[in-house]
Amino acid sequence: MTTYTVAPRTGHPTLLYSELDLDIDNLRADIAVLGMPYGAPYAASDFSNDQTNAPSAIRQATDRVVRRPGHYDFDIDGPLLQGRTDIRFVDCGDIIPDLTQPGEHYARAEAAVRRIAAGGAMPIVLGGDHGITTPVLRGLDQKGPITLVHIDAHLDWRDEVNGVREGLSSPIRRASEMAHVEGIVQIGLRAQGSGRPEELVAARAYGAQIVTAYELHDIGMDAVLARIPDGGNYYLTIDADGLDPSTMPAVAGPAPGGVTFVQARKLIHGLVRKGRVVGMDIVEIQPAKDDANQISCITAGRLILNLIGASIRAGHFDK
Repeated sequence: MTTYTVAPRTGHPTLLYSELDLDIDNLRADIAVLGMPYGAPYAASDFSNDQTNAPSAIRQATDRVVRRPGHYDFDIDGPLLQGRTDIRFVDCGDIIPDLTQPGEHYARAEAAVRRIAAGGAMPIVLGGDHGITTPVLRGLDQKGPITLVHIDAHLDWRDEVNGVREGLSSPIRRASEMAHVEGIVQIGLRAQGSGRPEELVAARAYGAQIVTAYELHDIGMDAVLARIPDGGNYYLTIDADGLDPSTMPAVAGPAPGGVTFVQARKLIHGLVRKGRVVGMDIVEIQPAKDDANQISCITAGRLILNLIGASIRAGHFDK
């Protein structure tokens, strides 16, 4: 058995009471959680940033997100797994770097996601900073063509920072270079989240659909969903600062006016009705700032719950 991950070290050993399964090479599951605490640091101090604690913190909020997995949930019109005993929901643990081989954990993450997808499961990845989206999305190359749907306050089209090309400022530019990514929709940009002018020029030249938070609030999420091609495969990456800080305060750069929980939920339910979500990540939560009743980690958990329940209701895991 290839060792990709280690078991989570937290009061809740898995997310949302899922089954722990570290045998990714032989995984047979429908939904698989994967922790990716570490990205590609721009400086030594970044390697142990607070985002590395987020996978454990989100798991720790499990009993605040779901009191009992079998209870009825109004967000998804049924219990977490919709009463289906044939749905296998697992947590594959966390990918931890080998400090003697810098960057090796990205290759291991890519391989693990490719194995998870090959086994038929939808990966749900807990970051970590936004750099983790790059290896995860690479691991879904057999699921293409993919439309990347991105919630964020920031554009994330930097080519490099301090010579690092796969860090937290670059995942959408790196995605644009992947042959299996056919389109990019970016939602929630605001404040100085558009980056330097040349990065916006590059995004528009690629053909990225850019929906600022203010346009979203004017036209509504249904209108945004109508711009996303029907019948596709979608990967959803959610930077926590894309959501409004009233519900997601534990971020490095809170900016008023963000995507609301209700809008994000509508996006998730709309995507699974339009086509198939082949994977999701949520990144950039800083647990040390989540002292308002764990609301950021709870919000992350509720978004994941909505994806799981809505995907099952849409028949995506029917045998």
